[in-house]
Amino acid sequence: MRLKDKVAIITGAGHGMGEAEARLFAQEGAKVMVADILGGEAERVAAEIRNAGGEAGAAKIDVTSEPQWKALIAKTLQTYGRLDILVNNAGISGSSVGDPDGIDGWNRVIAVNQTSVFLGTKLAAEQMAKTGGGAIVNISSIMGFVGGASGHPAYGASKGAVRIYSKAAAVRYGPLGIRVNSVHPGYLPPMLNATNAGERDDKIALTPLRRLGKPIEVAYGVLFLASDEASFVTGTELVIDGGFIAQ
Repeated sequence: MRLKDKVAIITGAGHGMGEAEARLFAQEGAKVMVADILGGEAERVAAEIRNAGGEAGAAKIDVTSEPQWKALIAKTLQTYGRLDILVNNAGISGSSVGDPDGIDGWNRVIAVNQTSVFLGTKLAAEQMAKTGGGAIVNISSIMGFVGGASGHPAYGASKGAVRIYSKAAAVRYGPLGIRVNSVHPGYLPPMLNATNAGERDDKIALTPLRRLGKPIEVAYGVLFLASDEASFVTGTELVIDGGFIAQ
């Protein structure tokens, strides 16, 4: 019960890494607000957590919208009375927009991956400061460190910004008892196209452990940073990539 009595918001928690994080946090005693732009998926995950004996609510959110962020935090406070943890997990890949090299595609990737982290961190910190502090974990990527030949510049730019923003936020909010760290996953589903065997094989060959990661492997790293076990850890990056950037 590493998160006993903690209240957490996790965005992008209706599937993939966010879902794994939400389930793990609930197992470790947290009250979890499962947030996703896919409201039905958020409701499904929250219901399954409750059926397993955990505590969870659900909310639909477009993480690029400041009013919707304010509504999410207000709902969390109304439901659970406080906010201790935020995981900014929601994100999109460059291939999910029509033309990532066009201005509209660029703006969309930056808004979802980068601006949302700013909005969530700022608004969550305001609440955490009222109750003595908290923990914010921002999900970046190995592409926040290196430029992948197969990646899109907008995606790398957004994830690099999340890495440095997290450091700046750690310095800014540290005196308020708020820790801010970033996590950098390597290649794993669902961001990697699971239907393209050639792409999977290429990414496996680039990874020293010679396999793709699993969402739960990232979730355990996020759990550590969100827990009191990491009470003196802020402004750092946790890379979970099977050795990719060690090369």
